[in-house]
Order: sequence, then C-alpha cells, then structure tokens
Amino acid sequence: MAAAARGPLPAAGPDEADEAVRGTCEDASVCKRFAVSVGYWEDPYIQCFVRQAKERKAPEINRGYYARVHGVSYLLKAFLKKTECNCQIVNLGAGMDTLFWRLKDENLLPRKYFEVDFPMIVARKIHNIKSKPPLSKPIIESHSGDSLLIDSHSLDSSRYSIVGADLRFSSDLEEKLKKHNLDIHLPTLLIAECVLVYMTPQQSANLLKWAASTFPVAMFINYEQVNMTDRFGQIMIENLQRRQCNLAGVEVCRSLEAQRERLLLNGWENAHAIDMMKVYSFLPQADVKRIEELEFLDEKELFEQLMQHYCICWASKDSSNLGLADITF
Repeated sequence: MAAAARGPLPAAGPDEADEAVRGTCEDASVCKRFAVSVGYWEDPYIQCFVRQAKERKAPEINRGYYARVHGVSYLLKAFLKKTECNCQIVNLGAGMDTLFWRLKDENLLPRKYFEVDFPMIVARKIHNIKSKPPLSKPIIESHSGDSLLIDSHSLDSSRYSIVGADLRFSSDLEEKLKKHNLDIHLPTLLIAECVLVYMTPQQSANLLKWAASTFPVAMFINYEQVNMTDRFGQIMIENLQRRQCNLAGVEVCRSLEAQRERLLLNGWENAHAIDMMKVYSFLPQADVKRIEELEFLDEKELFEQLMQHYCICWASKDSSNLGLADITF
C-alpha cells in the first residue's frame, strides 16, 4: 500500500469512525442531488434534504450514481411485481434516501416501508420531514388509523416508519422494528447500500443471518465495493482512510464470489453478484444513451474501473414460491 511508505495512517476511535461513516450519508445525498440537477433522473424530493453541491461532480461519478439508483430500483420493482406490493421494505442505513416518496408517486408503495439509520441521521431526517410539506404531506395522505407517532428519533405512520438504531446489534434492531409493526410473515425486501462494508465481517454476517432467519419470504439487495484487493481498490481504501473512514468489512469485498458466498453462508437460498459495469450494460439502452449525451466523459477508462469496483448482490428465500429466485437483470 502506498500509504505504508508515508508511515501508518492514524486509526480512528469508534466514535470518530462512526462520525466518518455518517459523513458518507451527506456525500452520497449531495452527489445524487447534483446528478438530478443535471438531468440523470427525476427526484423532486432530494432537494428537501441536501444543499446543492458547491462544485460540479465528475461525469463518471454522476453515471455511477445513475447506475446505482436504476440498478437497485430494477430489482426492487421486480420484487414489488412478484409480491403485488403485498410486502414490506426495510431500508437499512437509508440516510436521506427518497425512495418512499418516489414509490408513492408511482403508486408502488408496499404495505409498509421502514427506514433504519444512526439516531443522529434519523433526527435530522425527521426534522426535514416535519418542516417541509412536500415530505410530510405524502406521509399524512397515506396514513390511516390511529394518530401518527413522531418524536425526535422515530416516526411511525401506517405506511412509513423511520427508526434510529445501530445495525451492528440485530436484537435491538428487531425490537425497534416490531414496535413499529414489522410483520415477519409478510414478504420482506431488505436494502443495504454501502452499509455492510462499514461493519466487521462478523457483524454483517450476523445481520444477514438475522434477516434470513427472521423472514420466511425475503430478498436482500446489497450495493457496495468489490475487487478491492487490486491497485485501484487499494487507492480507494487509502482515500477513505485519509478521511478517517475505515472499511471494516472490506475483506468480503475481495471478489464477486466472496460477496455471493457471504449471502449463501448466512442462510440465503440463492444469491447473485454482478459488477456495476455489467449492471450499466443491462439498463434500458435508450435511457443510457440519453444520459451519456448530458455530459462529455473524457475518462472512459476511469469510469470502467470505478464501475468494476462496485457491485449489486441480491439473494432470496421463498417458502411461498413467489418466484423470487427468478429475479435477475
């Protein structure tokens, strides 16, 4: 590693490391808002959560986020179709994600949509929801039954719930979700985007095992780094370490096979993993052509390298034979 030549990088303490991970939520949201402002995809809600970026984001970053958003959305919509929306979604480490509002606009809401993140991030999101009618109105409109519960660290309506919890402790997570009417018998989609990589391999294994053993019918979508043992991967790791951001779970990101294996070893019946360059090639090519005309991409090789170092993995278990194993690109 190049960093070794300059002496070891100082290790971050637990609080400092968590703070750095929380910072990645802001980075991702700012990047998404910039890509939306250029026209990569439509999201009228992201502006309610984050400021516009002070400087332009590189075209390869914008295309990468485009592939991430559309890749996850493709699998998610396939799950909603198989279950006819008679399901629940649990978005793990959701940050400032706007998926609930976008699904409502498309008339694709599941029975209930849950979000989980650090209490500090949840408090900020709830503040935004309470103070901005474009966010609060859809929650109120979709709510039925008793009064809507809201405090600084949690919000619970009949269709949307946001919970402050640490994903490294699955028993605490389950208890909080059940308080908000999680139904373990309902087909459940769990989503984690750049989340597991910040947990130790044991912690992420525990989370995956908990999900597989809790829900008889479920699918897990994971988006994160891959092929991290090569030179390009090492540079990515060093760049994050300089920001005190430690990829505690990077060992599992060594290959697509390691990613697949982790899911299979932790109770999932079948699993797939493909890099983002492949995902990009599977997306509707007319829209890909449209976004490629938005900005000139000088660094084609850099874009391909970046995309080969991120992946989407998905796994399912399906005791009701809904055909979840058939979901693919």
